[in-house]
Amino acid sequence: MGDAAPAPYPLTRHSLDTLIYRSVKRSRDLFANEHGKASADEDSRKAKIAALARAEYGHVMHIPMPVIKGKQAAKSKDILAITDGAGAGSKLVGDGMSPAVAAATKQGNMQQLALVQQAQKDRNTLATRAPVMPKPAWHPKWKLMRVISGHLGWVRACVVEPGNKWFATGAADRVIKIWDMASGTLKLTLTGHISTVRGLAVSPRHPYLFSVAEDKMVKCWDLECNKVIRHYHGHLSAVHSVALHPTLDVLLTTGRDSSVRVWDMRTKSQVHCLTGHTNTTACVLARGSDPQVISGSHDSTIRLWDLTAGKTLATLTNHKKSVRAMVLHPKENTFISGAPDNIKEWYCEDGKFIQNLSGHNAVINALAVNQDGVLVSGADNGTMSFWDYRTGHRFQQMDTIVQPGSLDSEAGIYAMQFDKSGSRLITCEADKTIKMYKEDPNSTEETDPVEWKPTVIKRSRF
Repeated sequence: MGDAAPAPYPLTRHSLDTLIYRSVKRSRDLFANEHGKASADEDSRKAKIAALARAEYGHVMHIPMPVIKGKQAAKSKDILAITDGAGAGSKLVGDGMSPAVAAATKQGNMQQLALVQQAQKDRNTLATRAPVMPKPAWHPKWKLMRVISGHLGWVRACVVEPGNKWFATGAADRVIKIWDMASGTLKLTLTGHISTVRGLAVSPRHPYLFSVAEDKMVKCWDLECNKVIRHYHGHLSAVHSVALHPTLDVLLTTGRDSSVRVWDMRTKSQVHCLTGHTNTTACVLARGSDPQVISGSHDSTIRLWDLTAGKTLATLTNHKKSVRAMVLHPKENTFISGAPDNIKEWYCEDGKFIQNLSGHNAVINALAVNQDGVLVSGADNGTMSFWDYRTGHRFQQMDTIVQPGSLDSEAGIYAMQFDKSGSRLITCEADKTIKMYKEDPNSTEETDPVEWKPTVIKRSRF
């Protein structure tokens, strides 16, 4: 058989650009004759638009702003002072209008009205001043008072009992030690955990001490017989923090399983498992009013929880790095959160951002605040910053002194808390010591004045 006959119309493959060009050219040829022509009835179109405008905006189209009564009367008085130059004693005519405004309105002189309004705008602009940071209150300097040794590992947790007679600490040596507040002597050692103790809480209404550790255990200690009376089982990994509800018999714990677990203190049953965080939940706060639970996580977010429904009320995403510490103000309805990027102040009800406390450029592990408005932040590198809570002014900064024989890298501060009087600060550190600080009695406003300049506030939104 011979070769097959060639196709009558050979197929040609064109590029995509060629096809698009041909399509555009074809469309242009179709509509080029009508492009750019006016509507067949331009006059009727304009009449229709004018009728619609009158129907929608007719009652306000030709009314100048100063003529509007009510709330605008006060502004008319200010315009009078600018245009007539007669000061505060100038007379007003009509319903709160100056003579200049009345004359311009009567004559229909819209250009004059525009000049009057521009003068008022310029005056308001000149009178407005940038907000200035209020002067911070004076606080005495703080100094090291006592160093307490006894733990054999990093000290990771601290709590002061409601009577202010003793405080307890937990450490990486797996024990809980109770110390006398006045003398700093050891009163009791509690053993039972098999891993690092990360959180402690003392009940103000019961003789109970609660402890959490990296062994996934939550223990309730009876301080009358000094032994464990309850265990709370449920966490899937290390437990990092614990908090007690101020009015309910409810216990809150957080940990590496990214959850906030709510326990019935007496029955040991889990009331809620609050889920939503995507990384380790490092800290938790409990309040008597909504939101009753506030949690901070390594996923850089803070969540406000509805304890009744077990759901999230709000998620605060202003932090850009992991939130490791939070503290409630004892009097105000605000709280502070600390992260490596910044320390931030928030309103409790809706989580509204208030201000940044910038300058402590380190990994913030611990925060504490007392009734006098002194906020303290402790960091991973052993630095401590003392702030005026109201204004965010840092009035003191110091470095912790490591115990002799320790490495400089063991200067981290992992927990801190004021005593109930607010006059003593207890810090738990990586050099296995507990340090107590107090206000310097020799510090006065003359020897340690407030180093402050009335700078313009430049608060960021985040």
